[in-house]
Amino acid sequence: MTLDQILAVSVIGGMMVLFVWGRMRYDVVAGGALLAAVTAGLVPAKQAFSGFSDDIVIIVASALVVSAAVARSGAIEAALRHVAPHLRSTRAQLVGLVVTVTVLSAFIKNIGALAMMLPIAFQIARRGHVSPAVFLMPMAFGALLGGLVTQVGTSPNIIVARLRGEITGTPFTMFDFTPVGVGLAVLGVAFLSVGYRLIPRERRGTVALDEAVAVADYATEAQVPEGSAIAGRTVADLTARADGDVAVTAIVRDRTRRASPLPDAVLRAHDSVILRGEPAALQRFVGEAGLTLEGENRPTAREDNPDGAHAVEAVIGPTSLLIGRSAGQLVLHQRFGVNLLAVSRAGKRFTERLRDITLRAGDVVVLQGDVAAMPQHLRDLGALPLAQRSLPLGSARRGWITLTILVLTVAAVAFGLAEVALAFFAAALMMVMTGALPARDAYEAVEWPILVMLAALIPVSDALRTTGTTELFAGWLSQVGALLPAWGAVGLIMLAAMAVTPFLNNAATVLVMAPIAASFARSLGYGPDAFLMAVAIGAACDFLTPIGHQCNTLVMGPGGYRFGDYARLGAPLSLLVLVAGVPLILLVWPLR
Repeated sequence: MTLDQILAVSVIGGMMVLFVWGRMRYDVVAGGALLAAVTAGLVPAKQAFSGFSDDIVIIVASALVVSAAVARSGAIEAALRHVAPHLRSTRAQLVGLVVTVTVLSAFIKNIGALAMMLPIAFQIARRGHVSPAVFLMPMAFGALLGGLVTQVGTSPNIIVARLRGEITGTPFTMFDFTPVGVGLAVLGVAFLSVGYRLIPRERRGTVALDEAVAVADYATEAQVPEGSAIAGRTVADLTARADGDVAVTAIVRDRTRRASPLPDAVLRAHDSVILRGEPAALQRFVGEAGLTLEGENRPTAREDNPDGAHAVEAVIGPTSLLIGRSAGQLVLHQRFGVNLLAVSRAGKRFTERLRDITLRAGDVVVLQGDVAAMPQHLRDLGALPLAQRSLPLGSARRGWITLTILVLTVAAVAFGLAEVALAFFAAALMMVMTGALPARDAYEAVEWPILVMLAALIPVSDALRTTGTTELFAGWLSQVGALLPAWGAVGLIMLAAMAVTPFLNNAATVLVMAPIAASFARSLGYGPDAFLMAVAIGAACDFLTPIGHQCNTLVMGPGGYRFGDYARLGAPLSLLVLVAGVPLILLVWPLR
C-alpha cells in the first residue's frame, strides 16, 4: 500500500470507529473526516466543498420537503380511515398497514411514511384489543422495503444512481430499481404477514393516554405537599392506595436521591417521589394520594378544561431536539409552553428525577399544553403523537394539490421530461408556493445533519478512488470472488453491505461500498450494474438492530421492544432478501 492509500484507509477507518462509538453526531464525524482528508492531502482544498453542489444533496433535500407536504395533507390518513373499519382480523389489519407504508415509502421518505401511519396503527390496535407491538415493527420493516422500489425511495438508491452515472455515463433512472424492489417488497410483506408472530407476545406498547392501553413503566415525579395526610406515612402505606398499579422507585429528599426505597421508609413533607406505572393509574393515584406533580409538571387537565390544557402521548423522533437533553436543561415550559408529565423507555426503569432524565430517540413522553398550540409544539420538538390525530397536525384541504404535484413530478421523471434533481426541486418549491407546506415547515422538514454528512463524505469517499484504494480492496475481494460463481460474487457484496450498514449510516455505507463493488465487478470481468444494485439493497435493508435506521428507532419505545426483538423478526427477513434478491438482480441486470 502507498502512503496515500494508508492515509485514506485511516481516515475512513477512523470515521467508521466514531460512527460505531456513537458519542458524536454523524454530521460532525463526517465533517471531521473531510477536514482530515484535506489536511492529509487526499482531497484538494478547492474541492473540499464540492459535495454541497452535488445532485444527491438537492434530491434528498427536495424529497424531504415533498414528504413533509404529503404527510401534512392528511389525504392518505383520511383515505385509510375509511378502509380500516373493514379490516376485521389482526392479520388483515397488519397487511393493510404494512402495504400502505410500503407503497408510500416508494415515493416519500420512509421515516415520514411511517410517522404518518403511527396514529392510525394505534387506533386500530385499540379497537382490536391487541398490542400495537404486533404492527409497529412490521410497519418499520415495510417502510425500508418500500424504499427499494424507486430511485427517490431511499438515500442509498439516490447515491447509487449518481455513482452509476459516473462509472458508465448513464445514471439509474427513477424506475430502474422497481422490478427488483417490487419483487422484494412483495416477498417481504408476505413474510411479515405471518412472521409477525415471532415478535414476543408479552411486548406491549402505548396507544392512548385516556384509554390506559399503555406500557406499565411510565415514570413521573410528584411531591408530598405541606400538611398532606401522606406525610409521616410509609412507602407501603402510599403504594397500598394503588392496589399494585403504581410503584415508588425512588425518593428525593434534600436533593439526595434514594433509589429502591424500603417499604417502611417514612415520607416527609416536600419529599419528591419517583413513580412508575400506567398513565391512567398514575393520574388517578396522584389525585387520590393528594400529591402534586413537581417542578415543570402541572396536574393533567382534561381537554375540555376552561384553560384548554391537554395531555398527549408522543414518541421522540430521530431528529428531535429533545434527544440527549433533559426537560430541566431545555426549560420546556418556559420555552415551548409544554409540561413533561411522564417518560417511558423500553426495558428501562427510571429512578432519576423526571426533569433530569436524559431523553432519547424512541422514548415515549406525556406532554401537556394548550390544545390549540399542541400541534405546533410537537412539530417544534420533533415529537410524533401516538393517539389518533384529533389534533390537526396538518390540513387535508390542500391534499389534492399535494398529491397532484407528486403525481406530476413522478410522471415527469418517469417519461424523461426532467432530471430527478430538477423535478423534485420544482415539486418542493411548488408545495411551498401553493401553500401546501408553509415555508417554515419546509425548512424544518430538511434533515440538515444528513445533508451535511452527504456533502462532506462525497469528496472523502472519492479519495478512495483517486488514491487507488478502491482498486486495492477490489483486488483483495476478487481473490475470493474468483472462487465463487457469479451469483455468489453478487451475494458477497450484498452481504457485506448488510453487515456494515447497522454500524454506519446507510448513505455512508453506499458512499464507501459502491466504488469498491464497481471495481470488484470490473476485476472479475462483469458489468457494474448488478453489484451496485446489491450495494443499494444491502445498505437499505437493516432489519437487525433498533439503531441502524431511523424507522427502527422510532418504533422501539412505542412498541415496547427490546434490542434482541429486532433480530428475531429481522434475521429471517434479511435472509429472505439475500436469497431472493440475488436471483432477482441477476434476472433484471445481467452481468455481461
